[in-house]
Order: sequence, then C-alpha cells, then structure tokens
Amino acid sequence: MNIKQLLAPSDMTEGTPWKKITLFTVPMLLGNIAQQLYSTVDSIVVGRYVGDNALAAVGSASPIYMLLLCLFMGVSAGASVMVAQYFGAKDREGLSKSIGNCITLTAIVSLIIMGLGAVTIRPLLKLLSTPESIIDWCYNYLMVLVLGIAGTSYYYMFTGILRGMGDSVSALVYLLIACGLNIVLDLVFVAVFGLGVMGVAIATIIAQIVSAILCFIKLVRMREMFDLKASYLKLEKQYSVTTIRLGLPSGITQAIFSSAMIVVQSLTNSFGEVIIASNVIIMRVDGFVMMPNMSFGMAMMTFTGQNVGARKLERVTQGAKQGTLIALVTSFVITGLVVLFGHNIMGLFTTTEELIDISRRMMTLLAAGYVIMAVTQCLSGVLRGAGDTMTPMWVSLITTVVIRVPLAYGLVYLSKTPELPQGDYRGLFLSMLISWFVGAIITFIVYKRGGWKDKAVIE
Repeated sequence: MNIKQLLAPSDMTEGTPWKKITLFTVPMLLGNIAQQLYSTVDSIVVGRYVGDNALAAVGSASPIYMLLLCLFMGVSAGASVMVAQYFGAKDREGLSKSIGNCITLTAIVSLIIMGLGAVTIRPLLKLLSTPESIIDWCYNYLMVLVLGIAGTSYYYMFTGILRGMGDSVSALVYLLIACGLNIVLDLVFVAVFGLGVMGVAIATIIAQIVSAILCFIKLVRMREMFDLKASYLKLEKQYSVTTIRLGLPSGITQAIFSSAMIVVQSLTNSFGEVIIASNVIIMRVDGFVMMPNMSFGMAMMTFTGQNVGARKLERVTQGAKQGTLIALVTSFVITGLVVLFGHNIMGLFTTTEELIDISRRMMTLLAAGYVIMAVTQCLSGVLRGAGDTMTPMWVSLITTVVIRVPLAYGLVYLSKTPELPQGDYRGLFLSMLISWFVGAIITFIVYKRGGWKDKAVIE
C-alpha cells in the first residue's frame, strides 16, 4: 500500500469488518494520543518549570474549557455522522452540501463560544471556589484558549469530516506536525520567555491553527469525492437542521460530563492544592488510557454510519461484535501497563513523592473501569453512527448526574472523621468507577434492543 492509498478515504462497506475497523482505528488512536499530548505536555512543562500550583491551575481550568467547547463538539459529532452516511450512500451532492453547511456552522459556533467565554470564565472560577493562589493563572490560561477557539473548532470539524469519509491517516499526519510544534512552542514560551500557563495556552492555539489549515488544504484537494463551492457554504435547512439535530444530544452529553466535572472539581478544590494537582495528573494519564476506547468508539461510529447509508445493517451487527472484542483486549493491555509502571508514569509530571503516590494508587483503583468502558464507547459509537444520538445522551445523564456526582459527594461526606475533616478523597474516584460500570450495562441493554436500526439520517 503506497502513501497515496493510505491518505485516501476508506470505504468501510466492503471487506472484513474487523480489519477495516482496526486499520481505521490505529492511525486515529495514534492521533488521539498525539492530541492528548497537547494537554499533557502543558501539564509537564508547567509542573516542571513553574511549579505544582501552576499544574493545579491548568487542571482546574480544563473542565471549564471543555464546557465552553460543548456546543461546537455537538456540531462536529453531528457532522461526522451525516458525512459518513452520505459517503456510504455514494451521494455526492448530499455530501458536498453537508460539508459546506458544517463549515459555516463552525464559524457561527466559534463566535458564540468566544462571547460566552469572555463573560463567564471568571465568575465560574469564583463559583467553583478556585483557590486565590491559582485563580489568575486559571483565568489567563482560559482566556487565551477562548480567544483562539476558531482554530481549535475548525481542526476538530475538519478531522471529523475526514474521518466520516474513512480517512483517519491524514488527520494523524497533520496532528503529529502540530503536536511537535506545540512541544517546541511550550518550551520556548515557558522555559525561555517565562510566560507560565499563558505560554502553554498560546502554544496550543498556534499548533491547532496550523493543523486546521493543513486539514482544510487536504479537503480542498479531494475533488473526486465532493465539491467545495461557495454556494454550498450557504446554510440549508435540510443539512443544518439535521447536523444540529444529530449533534445537539452529543453536545448536551459533553455538557453534562463537563458540568459534572466542574461540580466534582469544586469538591476536589476543597481538599487543597495537593489533591487538585494529583487529580490533574490522574486525568492526564486517564486521557491516554481512555484513548483506545474513544478511538474504537469513533471508528464504530464511522463504520456504522457508512454501512447504514449503504443499507447493510447485518454488517453493522457483525462489526459491533468484532470491534468491541478488539477494544476490550486493547484496553486490558494498556491499562495493565499503566498499573505496572504507574510510579514511573506519574513521575513524569512532578518530583513530589506524595503526588506520585496518590496518583498511582487512584489509577490502580480505576483500572477495571477503563476496560469496561470499551463496551460503552464501542456500542455508543454504533448508536451514534446509526443516527441515534439521544440514547447516549440519556445514558450520560444517568451515569453522571444521577449516579456519579451525588455518589462522589455522598462518599466524601460519609467518610468524614476527626482525622479526615474534609472526608476521604478516594470517594471522588470510586464514584467514577461505579458510574462507568452502570453506563456499560445500560448501553449494552439498549444496543441489544435494536431501536437504533431505525434511526438512519438519509432515506
């Protein structure tokens, strides 16, 4: 297979399902790992060059940033499903118009996020009782990210479009370029110019703008697949409404998750800077451990979307079984490695032995949850790819709002003693583990019932 073939879109309606899914997932997994490096390198650089409080600031800011991104992430998810189904149906006109509408919607959503961010960041930080020692760092970090949100938004949108057409390799290539740039700029802005947390935010924005431009150039050159004309940028009800209808539940899902993180972050803040910094390390490593599950979930969404568009539902069922099994094995291996080498991994972020020990023990507690999340992510990908984006939203609502948040506060409250006046911080992570298991069970039951088979976007 030559380079041109690797960079070409992949028709996932033909061939052995598990091979198609794996070939699509591997570059996407590498890309997601590289994407995770953005935030991880930020944490390592500020932790090493600025200090543990700066590390805590980056971690405290992340849930708020994710909440502001939710509206856009919904549009992106809806776009990916719609593109996959039109591509699978070989409908050039529908594919061209859906892509054009998505480009325009992204511009609108970016402006909305910039406006919301400018007026809500500091009130949110105060509402969450962010320690005074880090609140200004949090604010500066978030403001830079919000002002440069267009680059981030278009990067995610363009890679979503490419993946919807089965091209996960191009996104990987451009992301690796941007990731390397991000690492270099992190060191330059923080270690050389001393810009602190603001420096890592500037580096991230510049790198994502570069990757967005590269993705756009790739799309412009794909004339054999679709047409990118100015007339297709005009919003049309059929495409824009469908994108929003598909994407809004995904956006709400992300908002629910981010809101839960913010509420739990408030509880985390009550334990002080040490636990805040430990939580940052855990969440950064969590991002890597969860990557295989998320990558297989996105692969299943594209696989399902294309095959639903081609009216091959039996092939979807076959692919769901094979893809989930591969995801389970992959997650088991990666989680095992993290548990085995936990001390060394946590030591990348800080030299403070207490932080390393706390982080390692909590990652061990969460280990089984990462494996079971393979089921949730893969089967949710099937539901979304088929056009059923509402069900994953309800599952997220149940597992985070009904289970995770109340359980976190309840476990911490019940563990309060004279020796632990704030309670036991382990309740924060035990509540997460329990919610993951419940989510997997619910998602499996919904998938087996088969209602998703009647949710196709195109007729």
